[in-house]
Amino acid sequence: MTASSQPAFPQAALQWLAPDSPTGRVLLLGRSAAPIGAALARTGANLVACDASRAGVRALLNRAPRALPTVAAPHQLPFAPMSFDAVHVHQSLHALDTEALASIARVLAPQGHLAVSYTVRDDSVPWVRRLTALLRDVDPDAMKGAYGTESIDRLAASPFFGTIEERSHRLWVPISRVDLLGMVARRFPDLEQDRLSRLMADVGELYETSARVPEPLLLPYRVACWRAGVDHTEFTSQLDPREDGLRIRL
Repeated sequence: MTASSQPAFPQAALQWLAPDSPTGRVLLLGRSAAPIGAALARTGANLVACDASRAGVRALLNRAPRALPTVAAPHQLPFAPMSFDAVHVHQSLHALDTEALASIARVLAPQGHLAVSYTVRDDSVPWVRRLTALLRDVDPDAMKGAYGTESIDRLAASPFFGTIEERSHRLWVPISRVDLLGMVARRFPDLEQDRLSRLMADVGELYETSARVPEPLLLPYRVACWRAGVDHTEFTSQLDPREDGLRIRL
């Protein structure tokens, strides 16, 4: 279950994940990296927006309109070796296989890094635990998020990346009573009306007893971030640094 509006990306997390140079060369890999693209677009970074579909590239350009659009699969990135200072992957590392990790490492410059992030709900807050109990009384699997963060283990095992650093940032997203009830209703579209009415009444009461009126409740998130430094020593062929500008093989 998520808030109706996508949480903003914390500035502190962005600064840590971004290249050291504000005008560094950055590859946004996958449409889910759009929130990061929006934030980086305001920093002056040189952005390339890459997704395996045209629709995905359009989603990235909607948030970072000046980025260079490229349609390509992550395991076949059409860029010259060592073209980027950072590659950003948000909410989608679990979808990348070992071949894709090798492709990412190939296009990273020496001292470059893969920036990985996941925005996950923080269920440790008391009112969220109470909401979880109400929903699991209807569906035992409710609010059991599988976010994909376990894929960091595969990254750690990759020979193409060395030291992996980790940081975590807290993020609070306001949610109104109407939005919370709407989230619950969408979660159980086929629930019989009587039971849904009781559940909605319980959730409404939870909101009223937890919120500090007139302030809304704050839905807690945790933005988990990793920086994985590239290691080119395991490549069997010589990688030549790029020359002037960014070369893309078509």
